[in-house]
Amino acid sequence: MTLSATERERYSRHLLLPEIGEAGQERLKAARVLVIGAGGLGSPASLYLAAAGIGTLGIVDHDRVDLSNLQRQLLFDTASVGAGKAVAAQARLRALNNEIRVVAHELELCAANALDLLQQYDCIIDGSDRLTTRYLVNDACVLLKRPLVSAAIHRFEGQAMTYIPGQGPCYRCLFPESSAGVAPNCAEAGVLGVLPGVLGALQATEAMKVLLGIGAPLVGRLMTFDALAMEWREFRFRRRSDCAVCGDAPRIATPEDSAASCATHAPARWPRVNAAELQQLLVGAGSGPQAAPTIVDVREVHEFQAGHLDGSVNIPLGELARRISELPAQAAAVVFVCRSGRRSQTACELSAGAGVQRVADLEGGLLAWAATVDPSIRVA
Repeated sequence: MTLSATERERYSRHLLLPEIGEAGQERLKAARVLVIGAGGLGSPASLYLAAAGIGTLGIVDHDRVDLSNLQRQLLFDTASVGAGKAVAAQARLRALNNEIRVVAHELELCAANALDLLQQYDCIIDGSDRLTTRYLVNDACVLLKRPLVSAAIHRFEGQAMTYIPGQGPCYRCLFPESSAGVAPNCAEAGVLGVLPGVLGALQATEAMKVLLGIGAPLVGRLMTFDALAMEWREFRFRRRSDCAVCGDAPRIATPEDSAASCATHAPARWPRVNAAELQQLLVGAGSGPQAAPTIVDVREVHEFQAGHLDGSVNIPLGELARRISELPAQAAAVVFVCRSGRRSQTACELSAGAGVQRVADLEGGLLAWAATVDPSIRVA
């Protein structure tokens, strides 16, 4: 792919670098990169990759822009609130660079679609906020022999690593076991707004090095960053011969979903009620003999205090296992709610496993309730 006169001017600072030059810029123009998650990490990563001239940039996200996202997700502005993230990101990236192709994938990544989607791209950037998704993406990349740049953030700290097929260990070599539903995300634990900018820019850097075949990527190295101490550390690790996906005798031959993942494209394991159905249950219980369901809000305390359904009780997901006895044994039903419907499915699994009968959750969470029933409720 040759460069146009406009592209030569746009990328002139790249062309001055002997490590890139015109041939390298043409490689970037021909490259296809998929960014999973248009959030804190995906925002800076995709912005820099679009500016750098990646020819095809895919964005995967099924969520919508929330006001609380704007503290760190620089792809969006106030006018974007309520819009689908993938489509809003597509518009922003096209505005930044009209020379490239941007593809919006409005879907939730899961085992059923991961291989078909990822195989369309040359390099994958994982900016997801769920452990289950990180393992799913890692496994798909290993099976498809696709390079993967993975990063994660938590409060004031971040980490990043790169996987290149045949050159080093994968994510499972470093973290063999999944702890689905245990690690808190930004909505639960908070995060310094600039932190994902640091790690997302690092991810874009790694992806460009991989595509250009220059420098020393973070293969077999976990880079960690402590923003409070302003300290970088590096931990080296090796490929595990017993790794479940890249080891000598791999046990994973196809990506698999956990019980709490892919609620959009696979049947939910536990019953779900939509916002209108829950409203009818609550209204019906107040005007007839039908017993009202117990509404358990599994968000963090500060989220609950910002706004919640009348009559609901707050038991954060991280406390549910030890507070399971607080759920009424004779309730007509226990309906778990959270912000978007992810944590509530995990709550269903935990409580049903502990013997609680007739559990369900609010599909789409309080965001769906605010969108279809009561727009005055504040969802933090």
